Amino acid sequence: MQGAMSYLLSASIAYRYAKSRKANQTSFVSFINRFSVAGIALGLMALIIVVSVMNGLEGQLKQRILGIVPHIEITSDAKSDIKETITKAHTSAKTNTKANTKTPTLSETPVSETPTQNSSQAVKEAITETPMQPVADAGEIFHTSTPSLLDLINGYLSKTPMQEVLAVMAYRETEAVVQSRKDLRGVQLHGIQPLGMKQHTMVANNMEQGRFSDLEPGSFRVIVGRALALKLDVRVGDRMRVMVAGASVYTPFGRMPSQRLVTVSGIFDMGSQMDDKVLYMNIDDVNRLVRDPKAKGESVRLFLNDAFNYLAIVNTLKAELGVRAAHIRTWRERQGPLFDAVKMEKNMIMLMLLLIIAVAAFNIISALVMVVSEKQGDIAVLQTQGMTPKTIMLIFILNGLFNGVKGAGIGLILGCLVTSQLNNILELVNSPLALAADGSGLPIEMDISQIASITLLSMLLCIAASIYPAYKAMQIQPSQALQNE
Repeated sequence: MQGAMSYLLSASIAYRYAKSRKANQTSFVSFINRFSVAGIALGLMALIIVVSVMNGLEGQLKQRILGIVPHIEITSDAKSDIKETITKAHTSAKTNTKANTKTPTLSETPVSETPTQNSSQAVKEAITETPMQPVADAGEIFHTSTPSLLDLINGYLSKTPMQEVLAVMAYRETEAVVQSRKDLRGVQLHGIQPLGMKQHTMVANNMEQGRFSDLEPGSFRVIVGRALALKLDVRVGDRMRVMVAGASVYTPFGRMPSQRLVTVSGIFDMGSQMDDKVLYMNIDDVNRLVRDPKAKGESVRLFLNDAFNYLAIVNTLKAELGVRAAHIRTWRERQGPLFDAVKMEKNMIMLMLLLIIAVAAFNIISALVMVVSEKQGDIAVLQTQGMTPKTIMLIFILNGLFNGVKGAGIGLILGCLVTSQLNNILELVNSPLALAADGSGLPIEMDISQIASITLLSMLLCIAASIYPAYKAMQIQPSQALQNE
């Protein structure tokens, strides 16, 4: 009880010292206190605004870029890896089946009239008991027909669902040159399955004209980005020539690149750097264009719920299906540097603003040192009344904490208010910024946990700045202090 009363007394005295009034402190000490509180408030407000805007921009990049590029791509060469894994699983299963086979007796039930069918059944049962069950099931598909890479992946996922995998789609990408009546451009030709693109990508949600269902096999229709359409000066219904340098045909005029007249059936606008580089076409048409009608060069694209969780899926594909690292591509290989640059810029801005808050917080050191010098007589009296040095130290630590809470509270309120109304404020000063996907203004994403962490860190900096003055107050000798009064 006595200890609680002592803490309450320390808090009461600290609160009184923290008041920025001339009745309690000199005008200079009061100015330093107010300056430090204002610095903490402005620094925290700026940090909340900047972090929220950077979070929004990062989210926009994630939506615009990762809504176009493949999250995970398994190349056609991975089929040999899966075949090897399947073969090993079946060989192991057959070996275990032969080892466990017993010679039937007269009293035992005959196995089957068709040994071939019975052997197949035994293999299936043996495979089911092994850890490689998903691979074995994919192997059944492999041995009964000639499945594509897509069939093998779907066979595996049907037995071992991955929550992070949203969908799987056959996919093909090649470099091409597209020619219109006005211009000639190099592009990335993406062969896709229209249904998969419609259901599981952001591109379908940003179509200005047309739809992916128009990309029927054999129609040789394409969907282009708005930026590319402007450069080529084409509209829906116009025809262009697509040339693929990687495939060629022999003509009376010599060897020529494979080419085809295509019709523009749709235009999308993601507001990203990919809008002038990507051309979508049905995958069957792309296979014909590159002279691969049997689709031997098809890749498989995996759509993920969160593209940033790709490592877990990659590790699973390597461990369970035996896919080599060289046959797996992720979005990090193409767009990773861009996201790293944005993250580094965000961290550097946060560091600079935190340094501003730290400078403002450490102004508390100067203010508290002056308060300790002014209050030596009061401290001596408190010591003669039985207050311990630790309690004296607690007074000045709480003093700094009160200033930190005041500054952080003001900064938190102002930061949240300004952030929520930032686009309106920019319009009011006639400086709107249309960086959001819908062109409405700045993309803003307020993270409550992030804001709480920043606020807590600001208050901890204030406590750290109060330790030295509090330690000096604890070392004051009552006899010397009273003599100087």
